[in-house]
Amino acid sequence: MAVGDNGAMQPVVRSGEPARSAEAGALDVVRAALLDQSSLVRALASGRRRGFDPPAYLRVEVRYVDLKGQRHLQITEFDERQAHTRNVAGADVEKAVDELLDLPYGSWHVETTGETLRLRYTKKGKELLHRQDDNREQETGHDRVKQRVLDPAAPFLIELGISDHQGRVKPSRQAKYKQIEEFCKLLAPALDEAIGAGRIATDRPLQVVDLGCGNAYLTLAAYHLLSVAGHDVRMTGIDHNPAARKRNARVVEALGWQDHLRFVDATIEAAELDVRPDVVLALHACDTATDDALARAVGWEAPLVLAAPCCHHDIQKQLKSVTPPAPYALMTRYGIVRERFADVLTDSLRAAVLRQVGYRVEVVQFVDSQHTPRNLLLRAARTGAKPTADLQAEYQAMVTEWQVNPRLAQLLLPAEPPSAEAPLAATEPAEAPPGERDAGAGVGL
Repeated sequence: MAVGDNGAMQPVVRSGEPARSAEAGALDVVRAALLDQSSLVRALASGRRRGFDPPAYLRVEVRYVDLKGQRHLQITEFDERQAHTRNVAGADVEKAVDELLDLPYGSWHVETTGETLRLRYTKKGKELLHRQDDNREQETGHDRVKQRVLDPAAPFLIELGISDHQGRVKPSRQAKYKQIEEFCKLLAPALDEAIGAGRIATDRPLQVVDLGCGNAYLTLAAYHLLSVAGHDVRMTGIDHNPAARKRNARVVEALGWQDHLRFVDATIEAAELDVRPDVVLALHACDTATDDALARAVGWEAPLVLAAPCCHHDIQKQLKSVTPPAPYALMTRYGIVRERFADVLTDSLRAAVLRQVGYRVEVVQFVDSQHTPRNLLLRAARTGAKPTADLQAEYQAMVTEWQVNPRLAQLLLPAEPPSAEAPLAATEPAEAPPGERDAGAGVGL
């Protein structure tokens, strides 16, 4: 389907073959956008079409770059372990684009300076194309394009007080706006990939939960973004703060979203849902609250998880009382170095644990450190793959050398040495330190 001038979805039916036909349709719209060197910002292809062998690479990203005074199409292809980048120019650009479009990827996410295109294929091989006009600002230089996925004039941003009534982001709220916008930039293509890979069904409402939603900035932004993209969204925000829930409910009612967006009174570790979620979000859940959120997502077998950790006190405290493996004593001798190392170690171990319970994990920076020092994002897609012996041994060696016991491992891994067949173990959840659930540094946004 394509979106017409009136906003309605219009069907675009194709044969289901990976090769393009001469008929003008959704794939031709995407091709034109990929070839437009002046407006393309970024494009991502991922997943696979039903009935076809998977492409050689898990996903591919393309954009234009200027090298030695000439514009090139930069193609970055990702396998399980690394990225492979190549640059083409001149007449080879069109050939390269056609070759990419002939591959049986299940979805394309294309961002231009004027709109966002999202193309995906149904199980029957039909193309569904959604076009969204975007508010984008372009600075000098091709590589200085400023993308705006969230329109500053969106009613929910005004209702939250992030934007003024003229639709401009308030100077004092720029950092908060940037955080949630950059998070959403990573959410949209990750969801497209999960749908294209068949991990998330499209014949029912999309179920999304935000664990530790706090003031619900991300909850509302995600609901807005996904609804505008054409998804039938059912959103649930989980939080145990009565004042925040009351405020959030009032905002949702003012926006008229109360039929599809609700808030539930519960802690992260005790949250119960009527329907298993497709997407689990957790933005800046303090310390081990992030581990609780990841553990709940794994317990629900959520196909897609995005979590931005905040505060890493647990491993920091453990490192104070251990003897570091030689020759790394300098990494824990100084407080500030130990703190930063604990951040890296904690998130590396979290990723390793998730990989052992059937998730493919990426650790990325989702926003510049000037907006928040807590700017790493764990993006995990459920594959159901069994852990390899090498992966288990690598993880065990790390925790043994550093004498640490990560909270997420306590919740998800067996107490005995790793075994793919062993039952999962769980422990009683630890309470977050008092005073750390405020809007700035606590659970959620």
